[in-house]
Amino acid sequence: MDGNGRWASRKGLPRTDGHTAGEEALAGVVRACAARSVGWLTVFGFSTENWVRPRTEVRHILSLHRKLFGRINEMNENNARTRWIGRPFAEPGARTPVYVQKAIKKAIADTEHNTGLVVTVAFDYGSRAELVRATQRAMLAGPVSANSISENLYDPSMPSVDLLVRTSGESRISNFMLWQITGSKVFFTERTWPDFDAAELDLALTAYATGVSS
Repeated sequence: MDGNGRWASRKGLPRTDGHTAGEEALAGVVRACAARSVGWLTVFGFSTENWVRPRTEVRHILSLHRKLFGRINEMNENNARTRWIGRPFAEPGARTPVYVQKAIKKAIADTEHNTGLVVTVAFDYGSRAELVRATQRAMLAGPVSANSISENLYDPSMPSVDLLVRTSGESRISNFMLWQITGSKVFFTERTWPDFDAAELDLALTAYATGVSS
């Protein structure tokens, strides 16, 4: 969900306003995905590298994520389930604050009965950290293989990624689900995340269905 800061700068607004707009954009995309019978939506909310951002910006993002995970009624209305991937709370290096941990756990528990769209938020997440951990855990059980690494990812039940959407005119791959995106199609859009809406989602899904590169 890239480009919140740039969206705000172009409008002469504080970066924090961009993150707030980004949260609302996500709510719209969740509704649109649920209406289109998308099975899984995984978003990069906050990376392991984002902790170095200015403290006021980090605090704002943390408060937004607590609010984001608290949108349980909306998730239930869309028959959507909340999940999370990131550095496990009790393990060394994890930095998710307790109040965000509580919001995550409550959101997962309060939506687990739903049967539609699965919305996974990657928070305090980095794919390299995930792969190092998965490899270390796989080594404990014997020879390392592709299957043993897959079985030790943060959420082994997640399917491989069909379509990776990269917003804000960036034409690079971030430290996001590097194992899971092997073979996936990529849709690049100039739109910043706050401007990513149902119409842009449809363009991405059409590009995926037709095999047309963006």
